[in-house]
Amino acid sequence: MLSSSQTPLRFPASLPSTEPLVTISYPHDGLWIIELHNGEDSRLTKRMIDDAIRPALDLVEEHWNFNRGSSPTTRSKDASGRDSGEGAVIIIGKRSQDKFFSNGFEYESVKGNPAFFNETANPLIARLMTFPIPTIAAINGHCFAAGMMLALSCDYRIMTDGSRRRAWMCMNEIHFGAPWPLSFAAILNTKVSDPSVRRRIALEGHRFTPSEALAAGLVDRLASCEGTGAELGTENVLQEAMKLAKEVSALPKQGVWGSIKAFLYRDCLETVRLDARTHSMLPTARL
Repeated sequence: MLSSSQTPLRFPASLPSTEPLVTISYPHDGLWIIELHNGEDSRLTKRMIDDAIRPALDLVEEHWNFNRGSSPTTRSKDASGRDSGEGAVIIIGKRSQDKFFSNGFEYESVKGNPAFFNETANPLIARLMTFPIPTIAAINGHCFAAGMMLALSCDYRIMTDGSRRRAWMCMNEIHFGAPWPLSFAAILNTKVSDPSVRRRIALEGHRFTPSEALAAGLVDRLASCEGTGAELGTENVLQEAMKLAKEVSALPKQGVWGSIKAFLYRDCLETVRLDARTHSMLPTARL
């Protein structure tokens, strides 16, 4: 961890160091952007999570702690003399396209790894659900399966409005015979209050359009993506996410954002930990 006397981290930073899968940028004080770029559709592999996303979150937290100081006596001050400690992090799909946020797990490798949920997926879920600054999923395209769970694990969700290219949120495991881990059910029960919506997600595998996702409370805002330009859709989603980040970035200044979430989502987090002892992929599940 950085101390208040060390040199700040340099951005942009890419992880892992060879064949990177995410890039972390720091466009201005108190805002970090984690861009997923595992191919075009950012499949969530073991390497993607363990060597890229989780270390990226660690890096963001280190930098946020460096900016605010490790204690009230060393905490830096902003121009008005108040404690600095504002922060928010945006997670977005590959910025050179507007088709995918994340297409979920690389299923064949996941089902062959009995330790995957215990050691890889569930620690990421718990990390996001207790992260010390607001997390915003900038959903710039299709958001399927574990990609949808990644987005639901964040505090806020901004989605493309689908006017430029179709985009869906969907848990499609029911359609290809994959069981849900307990952690997925826990996230859904925590973040989606309407039982009929939960049924459509889990048991029907409904493909929610952006407008349907907004009406169901799955996303907080839609970003207009009309116009021309190869990356306009994604950049508009990012700009809307940055607006939201500005609105909420002062909330973690007192250092309790993450601890409040740990109690708010206690039941979910306990189930995520239980999942490590009980989950198994059904041998008959197949694509």
